[in-house]
Amino acid sequence: MTDQSGPVIFICTANICRSPMAEQLFRHALNAEDEPYRAIRVASAGVSAADGQPASANSLRALQPVGLSLANHRSRHLTQTMLDDALAIFCMTETHLDLIHLQFNRVPERLHLMREFIPGTDEIEIPDPFGGNLRQYESCRDSMVEAIPSLVSYVRSLGSIS
Repeated sequence: MTDQSGPVIFICTANICRSPMAEQLFRHALNAEDEPYRAIRVASAGVSAADGQPASANSLRALQPVGLSLANHRSRHLTQTMLDDALAIFCMTETHLDLIHLQFNRVPERLHLMREFIPGTDEIEIPDPFGGNLRQYESCRDSMVEAIPSLVSYVRSLGSIS
């Protein structure tokens, strides 16, 4: 059992495409849960992000059909404090995991790939759609949506959330 109230954080490269979409999708999923899970904070950051950038236009478009918005999103660079305070961290690729291990002194135990908990899948990475067409962003979104139930189950398995 854990007694932690830190956020669940999603990590990508620049925090303008994948991780902001994952943040919104996971927050939406938690809104359907009972307390205390509904109250879990959700955030996103990038391992190479420039602070203050808006989400990419196609990320905005990819979330519109599911009723979610990134209009207020601003990118932020991952920090040691974010890592230290997180309940769990989910990365898009193995490279993101590797960069966290290289860039930070303390790496949390609950550092995972977003798709690693999906039973029976070989596709555990979420490729970067940056610069791609809307269809690539929608495919990225759908890959994340497929992972959400397994992430909710993982967070539930952590036990007591305060």
